[in-house]
Amino acid sequence: MNDNSIDIEERFLKMIMARSPQERLAMACRMFATAKALVRSGIKEEHGLIGRYELRKHMFLRLYGQDFGETEQAKILHSWRLCDD
Repeated sequence: MNDNSIDIEERFLKMIMARSPQERLAMACRMFATAKALVRSGIKEEHGLIGRYELRKHMFLRLYGQDFGETEQAKILHSWRLCDD
C-alpha cells in the first residue's frame, strides 16, 4: 500500500540518497533493532515469562518463519536447542 503522492516519494528518495552509504546502513540497522525490540516486547506480553530458547524461537518464527518451510524451521530450531544444552 502506498498513499503518498509521487512528488512526496521523489522528495523522500532524494533525501535518503543524499545521505552517505554509511548513514543509510546505520539507519537500516537502527530500524531493524527497533523492529526486533517491538517483536520481543509483543512476544513477552503474549507469552509472559519464557526462557531464552523459547523467546529466540518465537522471534525467529515471527521474523523469518515465512522464509523457511516446516522442515527447515525444525532443523534450525533443533540445532539451537542442541547449542543451549
